[in-house]
Amino acid sequence: MTEGRILVTGADGFIGSHLVEALVAQGRPVRAFVLYSALDQRGWIDHLAPGVAERIEVVAGDIRDAAALADAMRGCDRVLHLAALIGIPYSYVAPASYIDVNVKGTLHVVEAARQLGVAKVVVTSTSEVYGTARRVPIDEDHPLVGQSPYAASKIGGDQIALSYWRSFGVPVSVVRPFNTYGPRQSQRAIIPTIITQIAAGADRIKLGALTPTRDLSHVGDTVDGMIAALDCAAATGETINLGSGHEIAIGDLARLIAGLMGRKVTIETDQARLRPKGSEVERLLADNSKARRLMNWGPRYGGADGLARGLEATIAWFRDPANLARYRVGQYTV
Repeated sequence: MTEGRILVTGADGFIGSHLVEALVAQGRPVRAFVLYSALDQRGWIDHLAPGVAERIEVVAGDIRDAAALADAMRGCDRVLHLAALIGIPYSYVAPASYIDVNVKGTLHVVEAARQLGVAKVVVTSTSEVYGTARRVPIDEDHPLVGQSPYAASKIGGDQIALSYWRSFGVPVSVVRPFNTYGPRQSQRAIIPTIITQIAAGADRIKLGALTPTRDLSHVGDTVDGMIAALDCAAATGETINLGSGHEIAIGDLARLIAGLMGRKVTIETDQARLRPKGSEVERLLADNSKARRLMNWGPRYGGADGLARGLEATIAWFRDPANLARYRVGQYTV
């Protein structure tokens, strides 16, 4: 194996593209596993600065293809696994796809790692696996509740990965980012939904439920936490939250963003954006003490002040006409 080479699955996505950027900035050799496209499209990798993109080895394939995944992993000694279906609304439409990608795809990753003797695998989970908080802040021992097919599929993927640590000694860490935001995020997520509508000039914006609270983590903090887990021997066999430790209701978030953008808006509840009864996660607030203790990781964008700083940078990115033009503003994205 080539010492130090890191495979990043899902490198073409929102968090994945920021992750490969950060790894390249640290001088680490990166192999990016991206979803195959007949047009040779590589997601956000295609939009990175030339000096960054040129230093990334790109391999196209599909996480559902065990052989293709194993070929991509060959020659790497560590893996950051992000490839997943992540849209909650689409999981109501196509739940079987989520099992194929999020459960079986993760199985393919840890089985290939087992066969190849990979030194470390970091599996990306989600705070959605906790469901509505039964106690706050949410620590890693909180019960797991699949309130959507997406959440259930991520619970399955997590448990497959951890079973390979317990059964075969595959060195796995599971990181659970809370709601990550930042430049390049899909419009289906709440912060881009709000920003793009306001940036396009709307005075009335459409949202779903306004009362649920979320722990919003800047993508830079999430990426730092993933890399910390990759480098931390004490994190092996562990599940670790990556969250800011600060919560805000969706309605208050919309008003905060509008204020930062110098606008006043009216919020309308769009029935199409509401989750089915019993599926909405009403409260998320992270306990990040384990990450601090094991990995010496803490959010740079924590608290109300940190959230405002992170939102300002995100707003600036979306306000760039070239970036805003990539989004179907005002259209609900499942």
